[in-house]
Amino acid sequence: MEADRCAPGSPPPIASSCLPPGGGQAAAPTEPPTWPPDPDRPAPVELLEFDDDEDLEVFSKDASLTEVNSFSPLMPTSPSSMTNQYKFEDEPELKDLFITVDDPESHITALETFITYRVVTKTMRGEFDSSEYEVRRRYQDFLWLKGRLEEAHPTLIVPPLPEKFIMKGVVERFNEEFIETRKKALHKFLNRIADHPTLTFNEDLKIFLTAQAWELSSHKKQGPGLLSRMGQTVKAVASSMRGAPVKNRPEAFAEMMDHVEVFSQKINLLDKISHRVYREERDYFCELKEFGPIHTLWSASEVDLADTLKGVAGCIDKCCKATEKRMAGLSEILFPTLHEYVLYSEILTGVLKRRDHIQAELDSKVDTLYNKKAENDLLSEEIGKLEDKVECANNALKADWDRWKQSMRLDMKLALGDVAENNIHYYEQCLATWESFLTSQTDICLEEEPEDRR
Repeated sequence: MEADRCAPGSPPPIASSCLPPGGGQAAAPTEPPTWPPDPDRPAPVELLEFDDDEDLEVFSKDASLTEVNSFSPLMPTSPSSMTNQYKFEDEPELKDLFITVDDPESHITALETFITYRVVTKTMRGEFDSSEYEVRRRYQDFLWLKGRLEEAHPTLIVPPLPEKFIMKGVVERFNEEFIETRKKALHKFLNRIADHPTLTFNEDLKIFLTAQAWELSSHKKQGPGLLSRMGQTVKAVASSMRGAPVKNRPEAFAEMMDHVEVFSQKINLLDKISHRVYREERDYFCELKEFGPIHTLWSASEVDLADTLKGVAGCIDKCCKATEKRMAGLSEILFPTLHEYVLYSEILTGVLKRRDHIQAELDSKVDTLYNKKAENDLLSEEIGKLEDKVECANNALKADWDRWKQSMRLDMKLALGDVAENNIHYYEQCLATWESFLTSQTDICLEEEPEDRR
């Protein structure tokens, strides 16, 4: 495993002790691009029904990963809402790489059935031969890219991918909902990488975005052989299972480990509870759908109450539709954000363990030199290289940690703010519906009241 090296365009904290890689030449241009990204708002995704907590936990790893980077332009805002008074100061920086994942397509062969996605890239970077590329990629290609990024930058926080398998065979693997969910997640994965100051200049990312299918397949074969990859995988798994024995872990990384443990517990709990809340909301919605028609049927046999009962049925129907929109807001906004950071908590744990493994390797060499009680030039040279490797890994992780925390806080602000705005609009809409009904009933009562009683 090689130490992280700083790429062009990476922030100074990462590059302070690292040599530039040989692959990247051009830095990001300062002029803004001439085309804006095309943020198509996805349609609401209907969530699945589960009966027990075990299914709930499994589903939390397959929830929709929708793009949530700003307040929804489609959701009506409430003038009296306090959240309208807040502005988030974090503005997106000028970008020179735009990636879109769309147009899923099914492929059936004699051996397998799989889905490919169109990946469209628009860029102004000088290291690209063209300003626009269009390729098709399958899920395995995304897995390959993630693995290459983690191998090249073991102490950088590589964004998560959607899980490979879905829960317990409950859902058809290639139904529209599953494909749409995966498409959104893959889109977010690539754009997270494109926005990263170091990963965005990775040579494998460039190949992933530009090479045709046969070229990418040929490039994959140029990597380590099967036995070598298996050996690296077994070694990595064994190391992660036992944990690297670090004698003197720096305080900053000990604090990171503690923070990740607490964060993982809280984000998993929030994810689980939010799905319970949704399940209860769904039960309420189902009851509400049956509640309105009952009043309509009743009005047919109660002539004197017919208008009132029909009015109640109409109010219930409006509230039912508002409830459905609120549920869609949860599935599109809150769930994807929580789920992404559930996956991030696992990635952070792995990154910290890889950093510990690098330091443990250095500690082992130092102990070996000390026990020999004699100067060993070769061992001293190895120790010097490992010291540089540890310093580079530490600087990379510290800078990426700060960047990740800032991004996480902004994502949570936006998601929770959107949910708050959605809830306020929901309750105001229902309140206005019932107030209008009460006003109409008051007017009816005044019209029917005899003049001598007025």
